[in-house]
Amino acid sequence: MIYELCRISATALSLKQTADRCIQSARDNSRESQLLGAWRTEIGDLFQVVLLRAYPDLNRHVEARERALTGPGEFIGDMQGITESRESFKKFPFLPEVKPVAMGKYFELRTYYLKPGGLQPTIDAWEKALRPAEEYTSHLIINMYALDGLPRIVHIWAFESLEERARLREKYYSLKLWPPRGGPEQIDHAKNSILLPIIHN
Repeated sequence: MIYELCRISATALSLKQTADRCIQSARDNSRESQLLGAWRTEIGDLFQVVLLRAYPDLNRHVEARERALTGPGEFIGDMQGITESRESFKKFPFLPEVKPVAMGKYFELRTYYLKPGGLQPTIDAWEKALRPAEEYTSHLIINMYALDGLPRIVHIWAFESLEERARLREKYYSLKLWPPRGGPEQIDHAKNSILLPIIHN
């Protein structure tokens, strides 16, 4: 399974129209990909629509990317002032495939840009740390590594509130069960956004 993260940058006035159009377009293309989640940014880079999709294999994904590159844009079409970007990923091998997201009122999207050679130690560290911190890590939707661009991982979390997120992080940091031991040493720099769901499956 290949995962694609689409980020569509709108404007304050066009955000709802852009979100509606993106979701409809993703659903129209359901034969080649599955829409797993759709969000808008609340904290971080504002006025963005974020979509997570799954493709059954790399060939189908590459064909879809090529059509998007040579056409007017799958999501934006003739809309003015809107830009879109796509990133390709594979999930960490020990995690289950993602199903359409049905949990959470608040979502966290974290990107860790890794030092050279940092991916495998990061994967190993996460695999060891997930079960001891299960109360916290059960909120993880996916962690995945990029197939293009700079070495990086992206993970998405779901919480019922920002207070729940803060409480769990504080608890497992104080117990020294999180972050994964050996993981932070691989991070060069990082970005973080808080998202709100646009659709509820």
